[in-house]
Amino acid sequence: MNENPGQAKEKKIIVDEDWKAQVEAEKQAAKAAAQAQQTSAEKRAKGPLPPPSLSLLASSLGMQAMVAMGLVVGPDGQKLEVDLDEAKHAIDMLDVLWQKTEGNRTAEETAMLDNLLHELRLSYVQVQALGQKIG
Repeated sequence: MNENPGQAKEKKIIVDEDWKAQVEAEKQAAKAAAQAQQTSAEKRAKGPLPPPSLSLLASSLGMQAMVAMGLVVGPDGQKLEVDLDEAKHAIDMLDVLWQKTEGNRTAEETAMLDNLLHELRLSYVQVQALGQKIG
């Protein structure tokens, strides 16, 4: 004990910074694992994709038109914004599909396309008229 009573003992503070990096790496690894697990669970919940078909293509375009007309609520339960130009475009795309597949459709596909186009056109006119009353 060779301390001088007049001198204050110098205290050294040692900061271990490595633990911060290790904790951050562990957080990132846990986050990545959770995301991978969620993505895997979502894929299992969705099931396999349906086989490509004319009916599926037409239904997809029909759904786009319904969303654009505000006939479908968003994933958060809120009503989506109406975009009549987008709705008209989707309906017109269905009409092109109908014209270009003429003579190559089954009776069921023809009936489905005819019905879908009819329903979408009626909905378009109704949404357009409602918009004019409000505006």
